[in-house]
Amino acid sequence: MSDLVVIVYPTEAKAEEIRQKLLGMQQEYLIELSDAVIAVKQDNGRVKLIQLMNTTAAGAVSGGFWGLLIGAIFLSPLLGASLGAASGALMGALTDVGINDEFMKHLSVNLKLGNAALFVLIRRMTTDKVLDALKGTGGTVLKTSLDHTKEQALRDALAATPPPAAPGEVRS
Repeated sequence: MSDLVVIVYPTEAKAEEIRQKLLGMQQEYLIELSDAVIAVKQDNGRVKLIQLMNTTAAGAVSGGFWGLLIGAIFLSPLLGASLGAASGALMGALTDVGINDEFMKHLSVNLKLGNAALFVLIRRMTTDKVLDALKGTGGTVLKTSLDHTKEQALRDALAATPPPAAPGEVRS
């Protein structure tokens, strides 16, 4: 079962920095993410979602490949590729993976202008190492599905003073 964590940051850049940090930890097998989306409240009051993956584009590429292959079998590769890309794009646009977009927009309505909410769907994680890496990064926990103990540990880690920089390390 996955856990949802929503953290609000003062800027989109800070939310993106933390998302990249989490993706880096995923490469180190410290955390396994199902989804990581940033929601930003724009000047016009609308909420913009910055997804990790564009399902429409991915569907178009996949559909184009399969359409080209099937078209080649039936001696019409260009027609097959174009029909495959169109149907793949349509299927990709209708596919919603990870966190529900409407849920994210609903939670993000109360964001202040310029603030960004990082929505993370976590399959599993090595809690102590992930919290150490997030120590002192700031942010306000908006919502989680974690138990009370883990949620408090996350709040404490975000609010903690970051560890001193290693020699030669540059921090932003």
